[in-house]
Amino acid sequence: MTEMRNIINHLTAHKTLSSVEAQAILSDIAQGKYSEVEMASFLTVYLMRSITVEELSGFRDALLQHCLRVDLGAEPLIDLCGTGGDGKDTFNISTLASFITAGAGAKVAKHGNNGVSSACGSSNILEYFGYQFTNQQDNLRRQIDKANICFLHAPLFNPAMKNVAPVRKMLRVKTFFNMLGPMVNPAFPQKQLVGVFSLDLARLYGYIYQQTTKDFVIVHSLDGYDEISLTGGFKTITNLSEQLNQPEDLGLIRVSEASIKGGTTVEESAKIFMNILEGKGTMEQNQVVLTNASFALKCYFGKSFDDSYALAKESLTSGKALNSFKNLIEVSKN
Repeated sequence: MTEMRNIINHLTAHKTLSSVEAQAILSDIAQGKYSEVEMASFLTVYLMRSITVEELSGFRDALLQHCLRVDLGAEPLIDLCGTGGDGKDTFNISTLASFITAGAGAKVAKHGNNGVSSACGSSNILEYFGYQFTNQQDNLRRQIDKANICFLHAPLFNPAMKNVAPVRKMLRVKTFFNMLGPMVNPAFPQKQLVGVFSLDLARLYGYIYQQTTKDFVIVHSLDGYDEISLTGGFKTITNLSEQLNQPEDLGLIRVSEASIKGGTTVEESAKIFMNILEGKGTMEQNQVVLTNASFALKCYFGKSFDDSYALAKESLTSGKALNSFKNLIEVSKN
């Protein structure tokens, strides 16, 4: 194990880590070899400077090396996961979009965690409704069979995330673990919609994902959201292209920031969540979740945006998305 003070001295001298060095350090964190103070110091360095492709790749490789892998069957899986850390406090857009996507017939392996920089992450919301976290492969397969979706609570699969969780909770700011979350889904989905909190990170992700065999869509709203917010223009990066879209280009209406705010507590967030799933969401809320689900469905089925939007809308309005949610909660308890 390298002493943390040597690592900190190296990084604060404006030097970077190779992917091998980054992998070794995070591997030591995963094995509990550093104190909370040392981990906090290490995380804080990256709040003050940009992370490199080599560092991010090395950290990702370490988490995947130590993660508990699950095999959920042969069918293609998709994950809808944002990095979080955008400080925008929206309602749970990617989680709702995941149920709409599952209701439309895609198989979803949703990776998520408790909120760090927001009041309510995907794990908080599902736990509130009685979902039982598990890393048991048979149970997760049953969830996919009955609900078209399963939920992978990150700390149960990634020991490094578990070790660093108390530090992240105390810091309450975004760290490079936010950047890593979508990259380390233990089901290794073949398809992915990833929301990121900055344009720089979108490009980093694009570069790293181009080295994989995944079908992917990376999304970033130019006003800082780690999802398609429809509050303005947004960037999409896929295997094939990079595009700047305006809501109007897709026949959609631009929305206000206030119209997509989340709750300040888990209870408030849960109320918004259920309202939308039960078909009582506002036009703005519905349009935003349907748009995010549409890009996931476009990635999954290879259809046009318009066809994907129609699929997403039918999933929400027919109650299929709600059924998917209810079935998931029920199966998790048995």
